[in-house]
Amino acid sequence: MCEIELYSSQTEQVLSILERDGVCYSRAEYVRKKYGESAEIFLLAYSSFVREAEKLLQKPEKAEYPYWAFPDPRSVDLSGGGVLSRLLVPVSEVLFFDAWDWYKVLRLSYIGENEEEEKEFARELSLRGLDSNKVMLSSFYPEWKERILKSWSRLFRFDQLIRSGDYSCVHSVQAALWMLKKEWLR
Repeated sequence: MCEIELYSSQTEQVLSILERDGVCYSRAEYVRKKYGESAEIFLLAYSSFVREAEKLLQKPEKAEYPYWAFPDPRSVDLSGGGVLSRLLVPVSEVLFFDAWDWYKVLRLSYIGENEEEEKEFARELSLRGLDSNKVMLSSFYPEWKERILKSWSRLFRFDQLIRSGDYSCVHSVQAALWMLKKEWLR
């Protein structure tokens, strides 16, 4: 079985559940609690993530959202008081993507095939007095919103290249796990 070393920030609560149950799943309620007033924006991004991710890697019934992990421990954000966790995970349990593309989703922005396409999309919005936040946070621009949402399907376009060890296609590798297992902790 091919495995990859990943790093993740996890709360003491998650680590306790892993110790007790051997497995832990992320839920929408945790996202709401973590992000408070901003939760709805995160839930929109996470829901889109889940829709696309399920097409590539079956989501366990108990999982609502993924856990984030990185091959490089320096990429892990510990600012929320999490504990740096080192994991050894079967590659078959991982989805890979460019963290920069994920940040675009979190900013409710368009993911183009390339930077030029993204600039052109932003220019088209600007000519209409719009930006991606105005489009995504209102119900007045359904065509533009649909274009942005559809662009998010590009998030996993580099999964197979990253999986094969080629990181040259991305700025920073990020990974998603549908669950955490105690046996993965190192």
